[in-house]
Amino acid sequence: MSQSAAEIVREYGPFPGVDHVHGVTYDGQHVWFAAGDRLNAFDPATGKTLRSIAVAANAGTAFDGQHLFQIAGDRIQKIDPKTGRVLATIPAPGSGCSGLTWAEGTLWVGQYRDRKIYQIDPETGAILRTIESNRFVTGVTWVDGELWHGTWEGDQSDLRR
Repeated sequence: MSQSAAEIVREYGPFPGVDHVHGVTYDGQHVWFAAGDRLNAFDPATGKTLRSIAVAANAGTAFDGQHLFQIAGDRIQKIDPKTGRVLATIPAPGSGCSGLTWAEGTLWVGQYRDRKIYQIDPETGAILRTIESNRFVTGVTWVDGELWHGTWEGDQSDLRR
């Protein structure tokens, strides 16, 4: 496997009142990020924060083309980005969810402690598929039809697909 350094094209932040970024997604216009007690949107062209939704936002964030999904402890919230309303909640699988992404009409949830990635039904939270990892799972995302995930354990991390 060849390795090369990534080129940082642009950095965003710091953001006023934000100590940690817990999840991130893009809706085609805005970048949304989880910041503990808020879900914030900024314009990637200017870096300017455009709006904020007051919801628990302590882990992964995803966008399905219409709605935002946000991990909030033991549940996943379905949020209307236009109104900021939580439309529904489903149970999050296991405990310690770390990442969230949307693909194939379903949600994919990284489960940190159990070293797993779950594919779940976005309406019910039912687990459709489980992928096991031999390391703690941090973030998850889909790129060009492939599932990628970050890992961390013993002060070492890697990126897998």
